[in-house]
Amino acid sequence: MSFKSSLFLAVASVLVSPPGVAAATASCGEDIPCEVKDGEYYIHLPETRREGQPLGAIFYLHGHRGKAVNAIRNKSFQRMADDLGVAFVAVQGINGTWSFPTAPRTLRDEATFFDGVLEDLSDRFGVDRDRTLLSGFSAGGFMTWYLACEKSDRFSGYAPIAGAFWEPLPQNCKTDNPFLFHVHGTTDTVVPLAGRWLGGGRWKQGDVFESFDVWRRQNGLAQQEPEKTTEGDLACERWVPKTGFLELCLHGGGHSVKADWIRRAWTKLGEMKGWIRS
Repeated sequence: MSFKSSLFLAVASVLVSPPGVAAATASCGEDIPCEVKDGEYYIHLPETRREGQPLGAIFYLHGHRGKAVNAIRNKSFQRMADDLGVAFVAVQGINGTWSFPTAPRTLRDEATFFDGVLEDLSDRFGVDRDRTLLSGFSAGGFMTWYLACEKSDRFSGYAPIAGAFWEPLPQNCKTDNPFLFHVHGTTDTVVPLAGRWLGGGRWKQGDVFESFDVWRRQNGLAQQEPEKTTEGDLACERWVPKTGFLELCLHGGGHSVKADWIRRAWTKLGEMKGWIRS
């Protein structure tokens, strides 16, 4: 399967008050977690922001047994946020896991929890809830898919990496179409494109293409040929419903994540939403 696309913007920034000031006022930031009901998140505020522009945020959900603090310390994620002038928010899963509907364990009502995180970010840091992108890797990618399916307008867009629905796949998503930018490796053996059985056959990761079919069926796109494009190491297919956007991008690597893929999704989403002028 071959696809790809190209679009990438540089965004001019103007120096504003240092992120440390806001973080100090909020008593959390960088390595110090911000506590909310049922959990916590970490935030890196950008060194520069466009003057007079609302503060947007890119959210990142770690993989299985991961730690959000490691993501917040990741220099490539920090540079991405600084270059784009947005906050980078790394959210912590309970015991390093996420409680999506078909997960082995339910440790938290994730939808309610993320509503609380968004409200806290708005109150504490002034994050604009209309300028948000939720990304997640591996298990965090699974969670990203389910949050998009549960209520697509909770975040402005979604950029899951190496993770889709689990079996049994939802028959449909009772929400409007998301703006969804998915990236996956064709040689990924941890979360293969076709999915795999876990726990001695008790659970199964879903097929990525069949996961896309859930959205395509409910939008009358099942028989529609996608637009195929290429960009860098990504080969992409995209479908454009009346509202929202669906894109599947493949690369030849394995189970991996790159800040550039998330940056790309933010830039494209910003162009579609009018935050970034081409």
